[in-house]
Amino acid sequence: MNRYNAGFMTSRGQPMKDSRHAVRCSECSVRRLCLPAGLPVEDIDRLERVTRNKRLVKAGETLYRSGDSFHNLYAIRSGSFKTAVIASDGDTQVTHFALPGELLGLDAYSSRTHPSYAEALEDSSICVLPFSQLESLAQEVPALQQQIYSIFSEELRQENEILLLLGKRAANARLAALLVNISSRYARRGYSASRFVLSMPRMDIANYLGLTPETVSRLFKALQKDGLIRVSGREVEVLDLIALSELAGTHCGYDESEIGRRSVSV
Repeated sequence: MNRYNAGFMTSRGQPMKDSRHAVRCSECSVRRLCLPAGLPVEDIDRLERVTRNKRLVKAGETLYRSGDSFHNLYAIRSGSFKTAVIASDGDTQVTHFALPGELLGLDAYSSRTHPSYAEALEDSSICVLPFSQLESLAQEVPALQQQIYSIFSEELRQENEILLLLGKRAANARLAALLVNISSRYARRGYSASRFVLSMPRMDIANYLGLTPETVSRLFKALQKDGLIRVSGREVEVLDLIALSELAGTHCGYDESEIGRRSVSV
């Protein structure tokens, strides 16, 4: 069950009533992914004043829509989102699954208009980061500016990884790559890398991978039969990370030595 922080606003702007779980930036479980390492306390306090607007977005609700003007970045504190674009013919393409500690809205920076929409896959909590204020603060805090550059760089790296994932790989390799990618991202956040819940429905996974839902279901069963994973509903347990990575043809965020360590610990 997700826990939300005091003062959170619902996506409709109503304040949360539960105040038992107030969390400052300096105490947030995903702070190491958002805050520059070694940032002085006084600078963290200044950043907290920028990020004081916390919101709860219910499952299925939209955080922003395609065509909306770009004003904010959104840091995910808990829960998960999908982003998707709508083509001129009305077809929808899922482009990303975002996890705690990641930022939403980066793809609107250059055009100042959101090219995609973001929808909560489960009840989720976010920090709203007014970009103009964040940019001004970054000019005064070099470490924060460097962190922003690093986040943009990571976003580009992930986009390149997605292009590789969806390129010429076979269907089973695409699914394997997605699972290794999600495993590595949970590992960086201090969560279990071998057991996690896929908050996205199979239909969204199929759309993202360019497959049919029936094919995705068949592939999950095949990976389980081969002893690479164990599936129970939406919960996935990675049983053989090395074999899964070899099938994927990519480490998807892991380095080679880490793949070995994770496989030993599974």
